Amino acid sequence: MNDDQTKVMSLRLPNELAAEVKALARAEEVSISEAIRAAIYRHIATRRADKRFQEKLKERLEEDLKTLEQLSASKDDAPKVPTSNP
Repeated sequence: MNDDQTKVMSLRLPNELAAEVKALARAEEVSISEAIRAAIYRHIATRRADKRFQEKLKERLEEDLKTLEQLSASKDDAPKVPTSNP
């Protein structure tokens, strides 16, 4: 795997899960990173096939789009911010 195509990420695991990942990687004769990548790929594939998750994802994307549209509105179109009068 080319370093230009990867991102280093930190991951905290409970000791027991870390030991299981290490044992799994050793049994499969792969690195711990590769074992974790494989699990993540499987998880993403499962989510992509899950219709309920896809519906939730679409809802979130629509909410995010609305928020981004509001943020990118011109000054004239933006809602007025109330000011307090002391």
